[in-house]
Amino acid sequence: LEKARWGRFNLIKGKIKIELPKTTDAKNMTLEEVQAIIEKKAPKKKTRKAPAKKKAVKELDLADILAGELNKQSKDSKVAFFLNDDEAPTNVDGWISTGCAMLDVAVSNRPYGGLPVGRITEITGLEQSGKSLVSAHLLAETQRQGGVAVLIDTETAVSREFLEAIGVDVSKLLYVTADSVEQIFDFTETIIEKVRETSKDKIVTIVVDSVAAASTTNELASDYKKDGYATDKAIIISKAMRKITNMIGRQKISLVFTNQLRQKMNAMFGDPWTTSGGKALAFHASVRLRLKNMGQIKQKVNGTDKTIGMKVRCQVIKNRMGPPLRSADFEIFFDRGIDNYGSWLGVMKENKLLKQAGAWYTYVDTDTGEEIKFQSKDFIEMMGTRVELREQIYKKICNETILQYKSDSTDIEAHELDTAGAEVVD
Repeated sequence: LEKARWGRFNLIKGKIKIELPKTTDAKNMTLEEVQAIIEKKAPKKKTRKAPAKKKAVKELDLADILAGELNKQSKDSKVAFFLNDDEAPTNVDGWISTGCAMLDVAVSNRPYGGLPVGRITEITGLEQSGKSLVSAHLLAETQRQGGVAVLIDTETAVSREFLEAIGVDVSKLLYVTADSVEQIFDFTETIIEKVRETSKDKIVTIVVDSVAAASTTNELASDYKKDGYATDKAIIISKAMRKITNMIGRQKISLVFTNQLRQKMNAMFGDPWTTSGGKALAFHASVRLRLKNMGQIKQKVNGTDKTIGMKVRCQVIKNRMGPPLRSADFEIFFDRGIDNYGSWLGVMKENKLLKQAGAWYTYVDTDTGEEIKFQSKDFIEMMGTRVELREQIYKKICNETILQYKSDSTDIEAHELDTAGAEVVD
């Protein structure tokens, strides 16, 4: 209670102010009587959610109006979308498997994923790390989906026999040679425009192998003694990326670049590696993979050890399709390419989906309750013959490795902060 002039008293609590008449004996009022007057004079509860919904409807109607006006201005194509529309450019029209299911899950963060269609991907690594081999698996998977596979080669070092062993139909593979960076993007733009005119629903994968081996027109025309053309390549690639990225996003085309890693000069901290051709490709790529050779795979043949493959670790250093900075380990054999099921065993051990006792593994079939004992050399054959067991294991791996995004469900409209900073709850 606070005494005021003219014989009147003001009751102040929060935002409520009650003025008593002169005849009221405020000095002798009890606290209960004051509280009763405050509750009687206090405003009733307000329902705040209903006006919020009406406001949301009005904003949505205004958004529809704005979208319609923007699409009228652009007569050639639709430019304004809502992200829940099926025709929005942000929607991924398909996925192309890399040949390794664990790498597909790491990139797409979904079952049966892979590299996204309608996006740009960069595959980097040192020499003999598997860049061209992963690209060949992408071409083979594109053909399995009924699409068109295009290989733009600047190194002219493709083995036809090895492509056939991986599963590429060389009779339907479009092989293009390019001498310069300008030719690479001229050919790519021609392919995109032709696809737009003819078959919009057919998946097209364009693999450029590689960016580092491509020169510029000025560099090819000059002699070996002259220098100073290093920046030309970066400028051309930067201009081409600004032009092609939006064109790729509107078509069912996957553009894949392979690039070489170069060591930075005097790099004492941070990442010591960089790529050739400037930074434009790294910025415009939706997915960037870095391959690393982890060792050789040897087998005894006639009493001597022979190298039959290598172990590779792929790091997802940039990913706009899912969580970045993940990795997948797999094995590459020189006679058949990537071993898909061999990488499953390591993921199962990391997530404790099986038990290990020496060289033997024990897996419990959740459908039948059967305990399956096997060795690592028998796992690949078991995955190839037992389809139901393979699907069960794959689902368990996906449940353990796929990241579930958390949504904030806090009802902000139910809370309001007053001017003093205290929280007032309805």
